[in-house]
Amino acid sequence: GRRGVWQPKYWEHTLEDEDDFERHFDYIHFNPVKHGLVTHPTLWPWSTFHRWVAAGVYPQNWGNVPNMPHLDNMSDTTGE
Repeated sequence: GRRGVWQPKYWEHTLEDEDDFERHFDYIHFNPVKHGLVTHPTLWPWSTFHRWVAAGVYPQNWGNVPNMPHLDNMSDTTGE
């Protein structure tokens, strides 16, 4: 069976620009919602989302949608 924590395929990506950084930042915070683990990013207790809301980077209601269209192609590039 499977062993270890990491995915079998290693994936590396150099962030191209500020927009690419923001997409990946959003992807990380929306991923638990995307995979049905929680219904909103604030409900994932291990996320840094709470810290970024407190810092004013995200509004409290960010991610309060069924999907994030700007993240739709991320699974094609993240090794998921």
